[in-house]
Amino acid sequence: MSISITALPDLNRRTLLKAAGLTALAGIAACSTVSVPTGEGAGVSSSATATLAGIRSSAGLPTLTPDAQLEQAALQQAGYMASRERMSHTTGWGKDFASRMKDNDVRGAAAENIAEGRFDLEKLFDIWMHSDGHRRNMLDPDFSRFGLAYVRDGRDPALRYWALVLGR
Repeated sequence: MSISITALPDLNRRTLLKAAGLTALAGIAACSTVSVPTGEGAGVSSSATATLAGIRSSAGLPTLTPDAQLEQAALQQAGYMASRERMSHTTGWGKDFASRMKDNDVRGAAAENIAEGRFDLEKLFDIWMHSDGHRRNMLDPDFSRFGLAYVRDGRDPALRYWALVLGR
């Protein structure tokens, strides 16, 4: 973007410098913003509703409601893991789970399950149900909402990085 002084004769130098500075800041912000992947792995929460309902009802617990805010947090984490090609609850930007939840305006108790593999939704939940910590998260009676997302690995489209975020 260029601003011609002749095209804007009524603007003084300070106003032009402010405009240029704001334009530069907007460009920097756009470059440093974490891009959130969209597509196939977004919106997967609705596909998992019945599976999670079955898991929780077998334990006498109410079903979880899909939540767009939690899904956004899950999608960000899945995208981060796919971009780094490794599973982690923390990001390279120094964001641990608690700070990521705060950044996504998730208040109250929350938990996260992550996974990496070449498997579908059914196998994913089977794996998590056979892991004490993951199972405990999914069966926590304090949680009423969830968001689930995955992002495919760029080198191997069969490999997915999954994130499930549970909250009140």
